[in-house]
Amino acid sequence: MIKPQTVQQIIETARVEEVVGEFVSLKKRGVNLLGLCPFHNEKTPSFTVSPGKGIFKCFGCGKAGNSVGFVMEHEHLSYPDALRYLARKYNIEIEEKKQTPEELAAMNERESLLHVTEFAANFFFKTLTETEEGKNVGLSYFHERGLRFDTIENFQLGYSPQSYDGFTNAALKAGYKIEYLEKSGLTLVRDGRNIDRFRGRVIFPIQTQSGRVIGFGGRILGANKKLAKYVNSPESEIYNKSKTLYGIWHARNEIVRHDRCFLVEGYTDVISLHQAGIKNVVASSGTSLTHEQIRLIKRYTPNITILYDGDSAGIKASFRGIDLILEEGMNVYVVLFPEGEDPDSYARSHRSDEVEKFLNEKAETFINFKSNVLIADAAGDPVKMASLIREIVGSISLIPEPITRTLFIRECSTMMNIDEQTLMAEMNKKRRENLKNHHKTMGRQESEAIVPVSISPPQQKEQSVEKSRKDCEREIARLLILYGDMEFTLKEYDEDNVRTDHQIPVAPFIVSELNEDDTTFEEPVYQEILLAFIRGVAEEKLPKKEFFVNNPDPTFVTAIVDLIQEPYALSDVWEKKHIDIPTEEKKLKEAVFHALFSLKYYIIDKEMEIVDKEIKEASSPEEAIESLTIYQVLQQQRKMIADELTRTVVK
Repeated sequence: MIKPQTVQQIIETARVEEVVGEFVSLKKRGVNLLGLCPFHNEKTPSFTVSPGKGIFKCFGCGKAGNSVGFVMEHEHLSYPDALRYLARKYNIEIEEKKQTPEELAAMNERESLLHVTEFAANFFFKTLTETEEGKNVGLSYFHERGLRFDTIENFQLGYSPQSYDGFTNAALKAGYKIEYLEKSGLTLVRDGRNIDRFRGRVIFPIQTQSGRVIGFGGRILGANKKLAKYVNSPESEIYNKSKTLYGIWHARNEIVRHDRCFLVEGYTDVISLHQAGIKNVVASSGTSLTHEQIRLIKRYTPNITILYDGDSAGIKASFRGIDLILEEGMNVYVVLFPEGEDPDSYARSHRSDEVEKFLNEKAETFINFKSNVLIADAAGDPVKMASLIREIVGSISLIPEPITRTLFIRECSTMMNIDEQTLMAEMNKKRRENLKNHHKTMGRQESEAIVPVSISPPQQKEQSVEKSRKDCEREIARLLILYGDMEFTLKEYDEDNVRTDHQIPVAPFIVSELNEDDTTFEEPVYQEILLAFIRGVAEEKLPKKEFFVNNPDPTFVTAIVDLIQEPYALSDVWEKKHIDIPTEEKKLKEAVFHALFSLKYYIIDKEMEIVDKEIKEASSPEEAIESLTIYQVLQQQRKMIADELTRTVVK
């Protein structure tokens, strides 16, 4: 257990804009910050961070919470582990007892796998740096590759011993279950025998944006041609290679700082460039580039520079990756290394300033790059040249921004000496084809998603009434959280028309009004908020909004953020121009009275429906008259409230 004082310290220290900013590129928008949501695919930013409130909210997918909730959702962590993550980030010491094997076994599967991979990374690093075999085989290999010890330590490189089950035995002894060792891909179980997947290999841990180890790459050092040169962790609950970029943990802040990301292919490319001072670099780890990987980069920058070696066959195969980047609305540049060189070898054989200069000078647009590669094959053949131009125009057609498309068409026209209108017509044709294919795909998805629903009118009416009550409860709960500790002015006039102003505290007034009618909330979340304020009024210590936002239940926190976060924030330009805007805070009395009257109206309306039914089902005239009298009283009350709400009731 983490002490409450420590929990409070972590929450107060972990500023939501700093925590979210490590994973999302945020831009100032009024008093808030705006960026692309990391929880769903979107091209128009709807993800809002409110530093003043200490919360985030996506108005696209609905995810919301505070800094702890963001880490829980983004990294799939439990509440205690999210607190530990933030404690590590802000160097806050947490005293905890060591977990027993029984406690380890009780963890959920994802958490168990993450703990297993963390143990494995530490084991491999210690084996590399503290054992004779690790030093003689693994460490000497890394030193031969020109890697300094600080680089090895930074990337947590390691070594797995040659023995068949050295790692597995160590993990079992430490209390980890064979079930999770197998599911993580670290251990292979063959005929009842445990075998280390990465035995005899140097290890490259693969980390998330927050630094959690989710998988490994292992390189063989011997000359055994029967064994694969590289072996990677299999897909698991925590590792999906199509959604992962090697080096993103070390690169994310540098990508934001430079507003550019270098994309390479392998582990050593990333590490060597990083050591050479080029730290805004990630790798697709040998897999074909995917939409998910591109969107991961897009969270930090819209600019990608792809680094290719001199292998022409590999370059042509990479054209699809360029098109995927363009399709995501990003800017793509290409750097081609000299023949026989790759990012790793070039970084090791040149000074840091030479590497940086080369990358800056050799970066070219995708049009130049594709043209230079394809023109060599065309060799003056008109048919091949036409195919080349269609290839380039096809790439331009994928760009979502019209102005950018037009500028690239103009550049292509100049380069190829082709009429701009001809290229524009071809591009529009391509875009129509793309749109048609997209609609076909969407049509199939929509037809598969159609589920026939039958709703009877009475049920629909009942749901409408219930929704109205829920909205009323929601509004009162929102006012309590945002303005419970504030006051509004109530004007009172005596018989001589002399005015007296009374300062009415919001929370005590609302609680008093609801208690007078014995009103409780039907929605559990709103009732929990109301009870907190009832206790606060009684104890003369009202709960702050942080009391609700920092609740360990993420579902509850999401509901709270939904209450207090609006999709749009008022720009401070009005204040700078001394223009008075009638905000809700300035019209607090009206907001409170409207919310309370709305709830009372719907409660009375519901009671009238019940009494009306009693009148129709009365067994005697006397019983009907009694119910009718009650109905008339309720009707008068409803009319009075309706007048207050300035609306007409038609019955």
